[in-house]
Amino acid sequence: MATTSSIPASRLHGTEGRPSMVTVGTIVWLSSELMFFAGLFAAYFTIRAINPELWALETEKLNVPFATANTAILVASSVTCQFGVFAAERGKAGRTGKVWQFGLWGMREWFILTYVMGAIFIGGQAYEYAELVRENVTIPSSAYGSLFYLATGFHGLHVVGGLLAFLIVIARTFLARKFTHEQAISAIVVSYYWHFVDIVWVGLFATIYLIQ
Repeated sequence: MATTSSIPASRLHGTEGRPSMVTVGTIVWLSSELMFFAGLFAAYFTIRAINPELWALETEKLNVPFATANTAILVASSVTCQFGVFAAERGKAGRTGKVWQFGLWGMREWFILTYVMGAIFIGGQAYEYAELVRENVTIPSSAYGSLFYLATGFHGLHVVGGLLAFLIVIARTFLARKFTHEQAISAIVVSYYWHFVDIVWVGLFATIYLIQ
């Protein structure tokens, strides 16, 4: 098991007056991703304004309570992810107590829980897709179907990418003999990505499910 040691915040985020290049690069990349999703939002609102009757008909088929519960799971995963980051900043890779003693969890346990919650979200999205297909809401069925699956599908791919990143970070803690500064940086970078994915979904959820 990796050892526990406090990693100074200055080492995690760069030296004083000089931020970590990994952190800066991640923020720049996420900014470009934000522009991509902004384009999807713009397309959604534009085509919706042109076809209000179609939107009124198709949005009635959405299972808003189910989507709300699925959204709550994803949002909660951001909280568990951040607890994992706090543990990583303390240099704590794994738990030092029993599995039910959450206060003694390390980064690994919090990230595993985050992974499970993210996987549940993807499973819920797949279930919703199956239900909508039964209602004849498909990509070729209408402009609404095309935009719905384009927006939620691309977001789903981003969630899957985040889940793969969690697996890599978790696996490194098992392979390494000591929890290193580089591993802590990786955990923080993955958390930035995961929080971004969650924030984008909150926007998509409000746009697609609430503003009908």
